[in-house]
Amino acid sequence: MFDSLSSKLAGIFDRLTGRGALTEADVTEAMREVRVALLEADVALPVVKDFVARVRERAIGQDVVRSVTPGQQVIKIVHDNLVDLLGHQAEPLNLNVTPPAVIMMLGLQGSGKTTTSAKLAKRLTEVERKKVLLASLDVQRPAAQEQLAVLGAQIGVATLPIIAGQQPVAIAQRALETARLEVFDVVILDTAGRLAIDDALMAEAAAVSAASAPHEKLLVVDAMTGQDAVNTAQHFEQKVGLSGIILTRIDGDARGGAALSMRAVTGKPIKFLGVGEKTDALEVYHPDRLANRILGMGDVVSLVEKAAATIDSEDAAEMTEKFLSGGRFDFNDMAKQFQQMRKMGGMGGLIKMLPGMGKIKDALKNSNVDDKMLKRQEAIIQSMTPAERKNADLLGASRKRRIAAGSGVHVSDVNRLIKQMLEMQKMMKQVQKLGKGGFMRAMAGRFAGPMMEGKGQ
Repeated sequence: MFDSLSSKLAGIFDRLTGRGALTEADVTEAMREVRVALLEADVALPVVKDFVARVRERAIGQDVVRSVTPGQQVIKIVHDNLVDLLGHQAEPLNLNVTPPAVIMMLGLQGSGKTTTSAKLAKRLTEVERKKVLLASLDVQRPAAQEQLAVLGAQIGVATLPIIAGQQPVAIAQRALETARLEVFDVVILDTAGRLAIDDALMAEAAAVSAASAPHEKLLVVDAMTGQDAVNTAQHFEQKVGLSGIILTRIDGDARGGAALSMRAVTGKPIKFLGVGEKTDALEVYHPDRLANRILGMGDVVSLVEKAAATIDSEDAAEMTEKFLSGGRFDFNDMAKQFQQMRKMGGMGGLIKMLPGMGKIKDALKNSNVDDKMLKRQEAIIQSMTPAERKNADLLGASRKRRIAAGSGVHVSDVNRLIKQMLEMQKMMKQVQKLGKGGFMRAMAGRFAGPMMEGKGQ
């Protein structure tokens, strides 16, 4: 998301920071380029006009002209106004109510509403420690209710039993009654969608809303539809009322205009971002962090949070103890680290969150540094015998040929991985001499190893 916009803004800001002193003409020219970049990213024209006007007004002020680093000052002004545009701060769900809290999911067909309902239920269950009941009110789309039941079973969340022929309002009322009797904290009502906004869709949504009195009315919209997503949000806000928005398929939207326009046009906060197909691919929307990503400043806070959520504490403690006691780093340890990187979003996910990596993203794309590389390296390790994984010294020419054939790679790929392993072993020996503090510092930068090794593949 925002890949094209980020690279264009980076070019504009590089020219600004490279000039030293800035004139009003310099700022005007830069703002003209920013305007074009935002429009090409599919940001709504009124939003672009207002944004550029506010940035320009502040950027030609005395604070910038007299600044020691005027280019950096302009970037800060753009950043601050981006945060304002995106919504200032994350807005949590309203769950501080007498249970059950009712969340009504709205949207058109194809927006990912049912999958997002399951993702939200999983998040509330695992992160918020809530007891959640999922209920499908979609009697229009074939097998929609069965789909939610299957998703609920996959994530371990209860779903309302299906009664054939029951209509949406009656299903909603039954869901609330079940939630009260069985002491659920949250009820998620997955309503029906249509291919387009029509009177029947709005009438049904309004009736369900009146019957269930939801504490949250969340609109699920596909970011890849661009300004159509913004228009859809406006219609639902006018006809049914909304408390927030969830943007899906963010990972497939390279422009990002919907996210930048949504808050300004509708006045409603974006609460979550759908960042993939898996049931855990739902992120809390943080405007300041998103602004950092757009401007190539990275998002270290989200990276740390993702690491904390995915790292197995027992594995980490075991590995730390192994190295501190003089244990030898082997291919089993390396495989665990590759798996950890993939859990955290792979190479692409990590690169986007690291400060300063935006400028070399294209170079990395052309150097085969990607998730396929990780999988190839994992395949090489899996083709080894248990003894070979523990002792790289066993890997002679014939064994290397066997491993290469078994993993579908060249012998040179096997040699490259062995070299990487030997370098890690050498580093670990040095770190062990430094004690626990040295070990932790070394592990903090560990992931750079496979990233750089992949450049030659």
